[in-house]
Amino acid sequence: MGGGAFGVPPFCRLTKGGACVIICTQLEFVLQMKLGVMIMNIEHLTRNGINLAVVSSDETVITDTQSALDLAMTVKYETNAENIVIDKNIICEEFFILSTGIAGEILQKFINYHVKVAVYGDYSHYTSKPLKDFIYESNHGKDFFFVASRDEAIQKLTETQ
Repeated sequence: MGGGAFGVPPFCRLTKGGACVIICTQLEFVLQMKLGVMIMNIEHLTRNGINLAVVSSDETVITDTQSALDLAMTVKYETNAENIVIDKNIICEEFFILSTGIAGEILQKFINYHVKVAVYGDYSHYTSKPLKDFIYESNHGKDFFFVASRDEAIQKLTETQ
């Protein structure tokens, strides 16, 4: 890729194998990844010298361990960010049912691949004590966080470095 702040000239569109379009400005860029008919937005930010990626979509993107790993590796490849802010709405509800094991498997993959994640959204409707304990323990660690807003997620990932 060419010049510009992130190796790509500002205000350009590049296609990569017909699957990825990069829209750039001088300070940040947004990747729109077409996965079938699904579009996942990845916004690259730098805060306090730390690379972050903010991932959002109108659809569920993380449905199992492999899709979570695919998301993490795509983000790392496209943005070189190991700190990922994820909108809770792109995660399947089964993740929040701890008995499925999905949450534990996904967290283990992220830790194995040195990816730190902050998931933002509303958790108030969950009544499961094990889930509340899981969220509490995660928030007191250094790799995975559950917070209410996008700004809190960005702050959490930039203060834990």
